[in-house]
Amino acid sequence: MSDRDAEFAEYFAARSGAMRGTAYLLCGDWHRAEDLVQVTFTKLYLAWRRIARHEVVDAYTRQILVRTFVSDTRRGQYRRERFSDGSPEAAGPASGSPEDRLVVLAALEHVPPRQRAVLVLRYWEDLSVEETARALKCTTGTVKSQAARGLQTLRGRLADDYQEWGR
Repeated sequence: MSDRDAEFAEYFAARSGAMRGTAYLLCGDWHRAEDLVQVTFTKLYLAWRRIARHEVVDAYTRQILVRTFVSDTRRGQYRRERFSDGSPEAAGPASGSPEDRLVVLAALEHVPPRQRAVLVLRYWEDLSVEETARALKCTTGTVKSQAARGLQTLRGRLADDYQEWGR
């Protein structure tokens, strides 16, 4: 194994779990998240020898992941069957509970892919507006408007879910 291959294997071992978490937030499905991460790291490996500055490899990997997600979604791949669109029939969860997180993740599935990508990069990955714009190859104004629209959709969906629980 060459030194470059060893570096890649080390990077993969260190970062694939975090990228899988990001992929799950984008798509809402662990199996699809695995597929996205596999495609992302395959593309990264093909470019690994050309990457001169390994200190920016996280941003580059995240960019590949998000673009792969948006591209697959745009082409209509990975459409999932939904057996039920209803909320759980239980009392509302306590504030800050794991149930709250599940409700937010379910609501995130209803946000359009591009807006979801912005929300995940801005608020989960904690990227700046400029870093998010670079990752998505768009303007900072687009990031701001997509974030605002995505948050509006998310808030509307969460309000609907919590009203059903009597909150």
